[in-house]
Amino acid sequence: MDLLVPDWPAPARVQALHSLRSGGVSAAPYDSLNLGDHVGDEAAAVQRNRALLAARLGAEPVFMQQVHGTAVERLPSAQAVPVADACMSLAPGVACTIMVADCLPVLFCDTAGRAVAAAHAGWRGLAAGVLENTVAALRRAVPQAQWLAWLGPCIGPEAFEVGDEVRAAFLAQSTAAAACFRPHTPGKWLADLPALARLRLAGLALQGIHGNDSSAPWCTVSDSSRFFSHRRDRVSGRMAACIWLSP
Repeated sequence: MDLLVPDWPAPARVQALHSLRSGGVSAAPYDSLNLGDHVGDEAAAVQRNRALLAARLGAEPVFMQQVHGTAVERLPSAQAVPVADACMSLAPGVACTIMVADCLPVLFCDTAGRAVAAAHAGWRGLAAGVLENTVAALRRAVPQAQWLAWLGPCIGPEAFEVGDEVRAAFLAQSTAAAACFRPHTPGKWLADLPALARLRLAGLALQGIHGNDSSAPWCTVSDSSRFFSHRRDRVSGRMAACIWLSP
């Protein structure tokens, strides 16, 4: 199984992985480690892929129904499939899990290894405050902690074309966001999603922001051998970013 291991100064108790597209059993166009059960793949293949992932993690990944919103679910959850775009946990062995295929996954932990979280940050959730809500939930659960964030692969700034309304949504909240957009064609802009997320995270005074720096190797659209991409393929599998506490 091909996996991306975050390079960040998380404490030893914090474990994190980002799945890539190889190492599973799904047939084309979902080949091969598709973890999404809502994209048209065979249910048995998705179930097998999720079991393979769980075995690799040594923890139980909790998959949610993501709706591009800002709700944060605390795990373990009373819901079998939580409807949320972020989750957090203080319990060992429970993997906060975000599915992506161009949107930005953001993982969080405190420097003492007491809490972890994962957030799904497409542009809608990012503009609506999913990162702010996630950090607020963590700070309520573990006051006085210092927090780290890791940004995973997503659609890169050379591929993410958006309309005027997307740029306006971010500039209405911060004029600094203008630096994250470049003119492309009339009424269209190229948006730097990781830079927009870093801008929001910087405003939350985290102790460190790591991972995706907007460079080409992080772009899901440009590397079909490693990454699923909905923008590139339209019919696509889903990867997962997972973070959990070891016992």
